Amino acid sequence: MTQQDRDITIETLPEDYAQYDLSFKMIVIGDSGVGKSCLTTKAVKNTFEEFYQATIGFEFLTFNLKMNDTVVKLQIWDTCGQEVYRSLISNFYRNSSLAVLLYAIDNRESFINAENWLKELKGQASPDVKIMIVGNKCDLEDERKVSFDEGKEFKEKNHLDFFMETSAKTGFNVKNFLIEAAEILYKDYLVNKNSYDKDMDSIDNVKVKNTDNISIKKKRCC
Repeated sequence: MTQQDRDITIETLPEDYAQYDLSFKMIVIGDSGVGKSCLTTKAVKNTFEEFYQATIGFEFLTFNLKMNDTVVKLQIWDTCGQEVYRSLISNFYRNSSLAVLLYAIDNRESFINAENWLKELKGQASPDVKIMIVGNKCDLEDERKVSFDEGKEFKEKNHLDFFMETSAKTGFNVKNFLIEAAEILYKDYLVNKNSYDKDMDSIDNVKVKNTDNISIKKKRCC
């Protein structure tokens, strides 16, 4: 979707932008080696390393946007994909507003395993968590093992919120996948604003600025 096609005006802001109106927790999951860290780092910092050291535990980044007159902060939790850390990853499902399920288009096994990741996510995350499916490494077209249509079909079959292909190496769609995530969450907030405001004292995945423009701070478990 292009900026011209949107009904929301969007401006990306610096990573260290301090002020915000809404803050959402977003988790990135998928097999090891599909490019989770490369993708999030390219999107936020515009840097890319050909040989990226595997994530141990998790990495944390933030991405800030102004959507209409509202500043939205995405708290991005980039998780490790190794089986040995799966029990640790499950702790990050809790209170996530949105999950990005990542596979690599040149790795069919990572696409097949997306079913297991999705099942695990739905079993432990909030029932109203938003979910995107993203096929990374689309610069490797000559080595493609998963078609675009298969990714789209996965999204439709599982009633997910969005599907997109990206390339951390070339930068294709790297910011767009975060913009789409923020727009999904922002629109959901607008539709359910009364519920969000009513439940502010009992939820931890969204923070809203009060009338004095002071951010409501909440203690987080992880």
